[in-house]
Amino acid sequence: MIDFSAPADVVAPQLLGCTIMHGGVSVRLTEVEAYLGADDEAAHTFRGRTPRNAAMFGPPGRLYVYLSYGIHLAGNLVCAPAGTGHGCLMRAGEVVAGVDEAYRRRGDVPFHKLASGPGNLGKCLGLALADNGTPVDLSVRTAEPEWVAGPRIGISRNAEAPLRFWIPGDRTVSGRRGRPGRAGSGGDGYGGEGNVIAPTP
Repeated sequence: MIDFSAPADVVAPQLLGCTIMHGGVSVRLTEVEAYLGADDEAAHTFRGRTPRNAAMFGPPGRLYVYLSYGIHLAGNLVCAPAGTGHGCLMRAGEVVAGVDEAYRRRGDVPFHKLASGPGNLGKCLGLALADNGTPVDLSVRTAEPEWVAGPRIGISRNAEAPLRFWIPGDRTVSGRRGRPGRAGSGGDGYGGEGNVIAPTP
């Protein structure tokens, strides 16, 4: 079982390989990002509670859904004790059940792109703003995959914090899929050193 009362950066790597079920579709998570509330300028909750982000301050283990760029619904899993404002953004995954429904929602796209990117994943799952604060239906993984961490994508504040976690080489990952480059190596353009984590025996 995942302890959602832990900080988001602790929960995030534990989500990789887990399957979220919603709206008749199941997605195995391959990429997530952690957001750390008042300690993280990039978090929606950095400046405190608002009507929009209220679900992030609620009980852990629930959904926070928000409208991105006015068109995409993205989903977060609320972490840490209520009132903390931590969450894990679901960035990408592999559709493992409800494939026909996922295609109906997403249209004619390659299979590995069905749930690649936060908005696409949200669309696959049929997320709605009305899902804010509802419990997460999550099937835990049977084994820990190899994972890596590096800077988050598409943000301008606290951008270098290594709070994006993904399964290296997985085609569904929305950003770079390989290992983060070492500082100065030019590896993946991040300009920082990521952490390579092997599965627990």
